[in-house]
Amino acid sequence: MNYLKKIALTSLCVLAVTAANAQTKVDSKFGKGITIMAKDSSFKMKFSTRFQSLMVNELVLQDDISNQVIGTDVLIRRARLKFGGYAFNPKFGYKIELGLTNRDHGSPIPETKNSARIILDAVLKYKITKNTTLWVGQTKLPGNRERVISSQQLQFVDRSLLNSKYNIDRDMGVQLHNKHKVGKGLLIEKISVSQGEGRNITVSNIGGFEYTGRVEWLPMGKFTGKGDYSASDLKREKKPKLSLAVTYDYHDNAARQRANQGSFLSSTRTLSTVMADVMFKYKGFSMMAEYADKSAPKGSVISYETNGSVDEYFYTGTGLNVQAGYLFKSNWEIAGRYTQIDPSAVNQIDLIKMYTLGVSRYIVGHALKMQTDISLTQVGTNDPELMHRLQFELAF
Repeated sequence: MNYLKKIALTSLCVLAVTAANAQTKVDSKFGKGITIMAKDSSFKMKFSTRFQSLMVNELVLQDDISNQVIGTDVLIRRARLKFGGYAFNPKFGYKIELGLTNRDHGSPIPETKNSARIILDAVLKYKITKNTTLWVGQTKLPGNRERVISSQQLQFVDRSLLNSKYNIDRDMGVQLHNKHKVGKGLLIEKISVSQGEGRNITVSNIGGFEYTGRVEWLPMGKFTGKGDYSASDLKREKKPKLSLAVTYDYHDNAARQRANQGSFLSSTRTLSTVMADVMFKYKGFSMMAEYADKSAPKGSVISYETNGSVDEYFYTGTGLNVQAGYLFKSNWEIAGRYTQIDPSAVNQIDLIKMYTLGVSRYIVGHALKMQTDISLTQVGTNDPELMHRLQFELAF
């Protein structure tokens, strides 16, 4: 972990030296990071960091109390360093995000030279016109809303099972974002062409490219403070706000079990994913729903064991996630969530249902908060599982 310490120390030293330079302007506010701008406005950089401390308690519910299976984990779920701003002039924006924990890195794999995958985002954003921006680099693809929402801005301790099973995550490629008014509403279009193997891959392209398109319609106009990509209604929208969106992803000869994530398999399959989602907010009430359908036209199973059970397969099927919450004036929030994962029958994976009840206390918005939730999960006909989580987040 010495190299991680060096990264953090180097970042702080750069900020300290820059701040001491009389040619720069420095601005800071808790939860908003530290912003540095050159005196001649030739560059701007915002630095911020955050971490999440998490405790998880799990219990498998059985008729025989003496056989109950109990487990407890305490860990740093996420720890991030974030940089953003522009270089040369405001048309050339950028974002860099580094992950420091082992959960951020994922398991070492040969395709990343068995090294830690520290880089989460490294993307250049060139503003072509007022409403059109070209993105080049590694970042989140324009997929389901819950995935694109920052893990700092979530309504529960973590994202839903729909996201973990079907999202299209981060990749290296090119994206084009455009927006324009339609009457009193707003229409947003996003398209991308990406490598298809996920982040920090160092080998030559194994499968084919991934093509993604997303359209969002905000019939009641913009949300306050980009609230359509923040789960709770911390802005307490004075007027109803609604966002409807659909995403289509075509992955030519995907090489990994979950498209651009998961294990690399011995054969490739072309995958097609359709996602639809909705976000609604009004006076502290928020609701989000998502649906996903991932399919493999030529079949998702690659091989079977000698006993007929599935050996290698691509994770396909459908998923539904619905959640809603209400934020009281005391900045306490209560929320509920239902998630259902229905894998393709040929994969021989059981149906999953998960019910979650969450409580959050926002001390300084999402920058300083406490969240806890309890979930009941039913996997097929197995014994139900109970999970309790408690998480504290600090960002500055």
